[in-house]
Amino acid sequence: MSSLTRFFKDTVIYGLASVLPRLINFLLMPVLTSVLSTKEFSAQTTWYVYAAFINVILTLGLETAFFRFYTSEQDKSKVISASFMLILTSSTLFLLLGFVFSSSLTSFFGLSDPIFLKVLLGVTFLDTLVVIPFALLRVSGRPIRFFTLKIINILFLFIVTAIIFLIIPYLNAIQSKLPVLLGFEPKFRPEIIHLFYANLATSVFTFLCLLPEIFKIKWSWNKEIIYKLLNYGLPIMIGGFAYIINENADKLLIPKLIDENSNGIYAACYKLGVFMTLYITAFRMGAEPFFFNQAKHDDAYEKYSKIMTWFVLFGATFMVCIVGYVDLIASLFIKQKEYLDGLLIVPIILLANLFSGVYMNLSIWYKLTDRTRYGMYLSIFGAIITIISLLVFIPILGIQGAALATLFTYFSMAFISWFLGHKVYPVPYEYGKIGIFIMMATCFSLISFYFFRNQIFINASIILLFLILVFFIMKNEILQIRKSLTRK
Repeated sequence: MSSLTRFFKDTVIYGLASVLPRLINFLLMPVLTSVLSTKEFSAQTTWYVYAAFINVILTLGLETAFFRFYTSEQDKSKVISASFMLILTSSTLFLLLGFVFSSSLTSFFGLSDPIFLKVLLGVTFLDTLVVIPFALLRVSGRPIRFFTLKIINILFLFIVTAIIFLIIPYLNAIQSKLPVLLGFEPKFRPEIIHLFYANLATSVFTFLCLLPEIFKIKWSWNKEIIYKLLNYGLPIMIGGFAYIINENADKLLIPKLIDENSNGIYAACYKLGVFMTLYITAFRMGAEPFFFNQAKHDDAYEKYSKIMTWFVLFGATFMVCIVGYVDLIASLFIKQKEYLDGLLIVPIILLANLFSGVYMNLSIWYKLTDRTRYGMYLSIFGAIITIISLLVFIPILGIQGAALATLFTYFSMAFISWFLGHKVYPVPYEYGKIGIFIMMATCFSLISFYFFRNQIFINASIILLFLILVFFIMKNEILQIRKSLTRK
């Protein structure tokens, strides 16, 4: 149990370092939805989708490759140097080409102003350069530094955005009483571009904070290490690109198949699934290094099986709790009523994200056996399923069809991954318990959402009943953990 205890500790430390920044970023939702129209919210969502696509290409799958070879190579400095130099090269080439062909790229991305592209180039360039320094902090056991930088980063973005979108408009509003106030223009109105400027300022700030780590990297090329990194990482990059399609193709197709206002509503309500995403992110931050470190242990299969069971249990619990109080949560974070028409997608998106996490757990079979190409194939398969199902479901069911397409994609990917991997890397997963938790969460959530919305006490009873059933199913494991903690 000691290794599992370390796993959970790593998950908490590194998970918080990733979850809290995203949660703080999520707290910008009330600010943005109170100022931006649904059409403007759609535009900023599209910008972030492009940034996600660019980042996954520029990183070349090297974050996972870095973990893989940092733990196996004797000369770790060569792995650090090669990883950073590869990312520096890809990012610099992209930045230069982006500025040279800025006019063509502006038209290609459908951006209304070239400045949007230039800011996008700057943000993605800087964000890519800090990938290896952050990964190095994780793998070398420096959680406090990692945690601090992540929190400072998002707080900086939060403060700058709040100043632009809340404080300056407020000062403008009282300028009639204070004729000249800090030089603010009376007619200033925050727009989308100001949000992008805030992101650029944050990227610059984070890069400067990580300069001490960057300066310690030795600038040298090792062809053997570079070949290993690229051979392992490129399939992950292609798979990552396909994953971004799975995650974001809906936000690109809804404006074309419906309209931008519907996309803004969908994107805002989609963000309410962030709680499941945060949970999965926290888990991944601790799980990925743990899976590699435990691979050679005799009881590795048993540990992986237990981790999957507990992962699904907590995910299912989150789903029931969030759906039970979805209207209350929405009222806190979404400030214009027109956005609330999209709440019907939230239960579907939560379940889709849960299957996404299951797929992530199942991915250990091809990562630990160095068959990362299968991850690429699975992600490409998922991307194809995503596009086809979106084109079929959206015209029929609207934004709910987009959510169902996401669920169908992640369920299909999880099933195919299990089918391909259970013979290659036969982890004895507790299929009965996993299936029961998912079915219970689905049934309880649907009952809560369609029959008892806004009924606080009834939903509290539904959640309590769910937890009681979970306790009886996991009674032996819970008592065993309690005994283990008591001994310590």
